[in-house]
Amino acid sequence: MGHRTVRSGYQELAKRLNRFPQGAPPSEYLLKILSVLMREQEASILSLMPVKPFTAADAARALRKPIDDTAKRLDELAERALLVDVLNPDGEMVYMLPPPMAGFFEFSLMRVRNDLDQKVLSELFYQYLNVEEEFIRDLFVAGETKMARVLVNEQAVPQLEELYILDYERSSHLIQNASAHAVGMCYCRHKMEHLGKACAAPMDICLTLGNVAASLVRHGHAREIDEKEAMSLIDTAYTHNLVQIAENQQEQIPFICNCCGCCCEALLAVKRFGTLHAISTTNFLPVISEASCTACGACVSVCPVDAIMQKGGTVSIDTEACLGCGICVHACTNGSLELTRREKRVITPVNSVHRVALMAIERGKLQHLIFDNQALLSHRAMAALFGAILKLPPARQLLASNQVQSKYLVSLIKSYGNRQPS
Repeated sequence: MGHRTVRSGYQELAKRLNRFPQGAPPSEYLLKILSVLMREQEASILSLMPVKPFTAADAARALRKPIDDTAKRLDELAERALLVDVLNPDGEMVYMLPPPMAGFFEFSLMRVRNDLDQKVLSELFYQYLNVEEEFIRDLFVAGETKMARVLVNEQAVPQLEELYILDYERSSHLIQNASAHAVGMCYCRHKMEHLGKACAAPMDICLTLGNVAASLVRHGHAREIDEKEAMSLIDTAYTHNLVQIAENQQEQIPFICNCCGCCCEALLAVKRFGTLHAISTTNFLPVISEASCTACGACVSVCPVDAIMQKGGTVSIDTEACLGCGICVHACTNGSLELTRREKRVITPVNSVHRVALMAIERGKLQHLIFDNQALLSHRAMAALFGAILKLPPARQLLASNQVQSKYLVSLIKSYGNRQPS
């Protein structure tokens, strides 16, 4: 009986994490990961926390505990990066329960820590992510809206095409407009290092931006840097043929990871499942000049998803699988590759609310965002969520309505539709 009681907190948290749109399929390995990262009582507390940002007062109501005691517990969890804490415009501390990825899985390996057995943790991550595969499959394969998107290598874009790169598609713009900058260890390569499988790419190179950076810096999980150093790290990434991957939204980007095809979970998923566009691509594709191409194989060797193939004296590109990152163009010494615009522009969700709503609808989890009894959504949060739904095409609005079965949502959709021009 005692064993079942100890595990119950972890089971409840695992169940709660699986309500995130990207999910966290239940597994013995997931329970073991949680038991390494936190105590059972802490798992119980986190299992009761809202999916959306919340204050200490919100948490105190959910836990039925005094607010001072609750705030202390929340601060302790934030200190270990199990929660993210940010100051809102009114100066009040707001907390967020991050998903496993991109979230507290990565945070646990963003620096060398003595409070965790990171080797054991890495082995558990490998089993849960790389062997069992259900988590990664659900994360990167399910649904049309992807969690992450690729940023184009700006050095590889021809001058005539630069006008067609939107600001949110540029690493430089995201860095220049971020309120804070930080760098931490690459979770993927750090994990693989403990398994003896890491490549030689730089380790301390993955960027966090904005409020997430400020929180991780405050608790020592990332190192604060300025804009100039952040830009230099992007140049270093270009030199090592690393792909820039950010969250799939236009505004308030929290991460720019510099990824290799041999360690990165997202890039490995593309190759492992043979799935086209497990990550949202750029709006560019490389084109080969057959007249100057010598079939040296440089582009083949650097492609992170094996989309470039060499057969005899010819090189070809699988344009369906291509990410459009531009690494191959950067690596070509003959100038035989050039980036051109895709025929159909890739659409990026506006913000995290838009992306999360789309992912939830596509994965049948919208009801968890709206009717979750721990959500304690504010009117502002509800308005943002419903606003994102109302801007969707009619087919996706119908999906949302069917999932939620809410008369209020149906009436909102009908009212919004009646106001649109015919």
